[in-house]
Amino acid sequence: MPADLAVIGLGHLGLPLAQAAVAAGVSTLGYKTGPESGPLTPAELRRMLSGGFRPTTDPVELGRVRTAVLCAPTPPGPDGAHDLAQVASAARTLAAHLRPHTTVILESPVHPGTTDDFLRPLLEEGSGLRAGRDFHLAYSPSRVDPGNRDFTPANTPKIIGGLTPACTESAAAFYGRLTDKVVRARGPREAETVQLLETNYRHVNIALVNEMAVLCHDLGVDLWDVIRCAETKPFGFQAFRPGPGVGGHGIPQDLAGRAPRSLRMVELAQQVNNHMPQYVIRRAAALLNEHGKSARAARVLLLGVTYKADLADQQGTPAHEIALRLMELGASVSYHDPLVPAWNVLGHPVPRADSLYEAAADADLTILLQPHRTYDLQGLSVKAQLLLDTRGATPTGAAHRL
Repeated sequence: MPADLAVIGLGHLGLPLAQAAVAAGVSTLGYKTGPESGPLTPAELRRMLSGGFRPTTDPVELGRVRTAVLCAPTPPGPDGAHDLAQVASAARTLAAHLRPHTTVILESPVHPGTTDDFLRPLLEEGSGLRAGRDFHLAYSPSRVDPGNRDFTPANTPKIIGGLTPACTESAAAFYGRLTDKVVRARGPREAETVQLLETNYRHVNIALVNEMAVLCHDLGVDLWDVIRCAETKPFGFQAFRPGPGVGGHGIPQDLAGRAPRSLRMVELAQQVNNHMPQYVIRRAAALLNEHGKSARAARVLLLGVTYKADLADQQGTPAHEIALRLMELGASVSYHDPLVPAWNVLGHPVPRADSLYEAAADADLTILLQPHRTYDLQGLSVKAQLLLDTRGATPTGAAHRL
């Protein structure tokens, strides 16, 4: 049975889009491009299936839809730029079955120019059709924030940039069924650059507050109190909070080698944020030393090894590097995470603590990396011998903060 929409790529981008489409009454099929796993719970997936969502592995079905949205992953490649291999594979699969008048939209994070210079030729060569004449082509940056219950696809404005005005309007008509507001960009390059700006904005501001964390610790200033006061300013300030690293699927891009000039501030932000796991190790070693212990042979418990609280996603989590560096120092590392039943670092399994309080009481140092809501942080701060809170989530004075 034909569907209105095909979501190609069922990972952290595709599944939330498919979920929103099903909720809006759009008949939707999902086509997997690889071993992706998305942020939805089994219960949410069951609701989607009961609502008419239909997964498929038959590429022929892609030729029976009105709209196809490419959500293939674009992980960082060896040079740090987006790896477009899965986008290319998805595009070739779609092109072989593409029909006239279909609307094709790319949502994968890419650098500016990808839709027109990279995707369009693949679709045209594989289908024999011309974008802007025989089928519509557009880009729409994904604005998925996993775990955010306040902002969903339905109330988050959608940016659309089409190859032609008709392409923009066709894509806008589709997204108008899913969201309250559609914003039209001048073209696909502008829409792609929206993604670039939004991702870099996050990383640059996190880098600033991470540098402030290091500075405030050296000055003996309570950064968390500084942020609490600063965020009362009703204009010109948005609060960001430090942490052991950034993580997530959004890759900061300085466009070095792909644009006439690079974004120097983004490059510096990457350096700052990439240094944070090492700073956590330095603070951990100093705390142990202050309490008459050495990192070598110390028992260290890591709490919350995902990249974001209350999500099982480990993409880019700083926990991996922190665990590895602790092991290199000779520490005995274990972890606890209610969302991660088993955890490996470079192929080596890390022991999982079954009883949180007993493990914290036994560990020489407990490091809170993600404050999952299931954690009783007040109780934890009482039980732990020594607690380093990298997120400022524990009550004031209950732990050593980053």
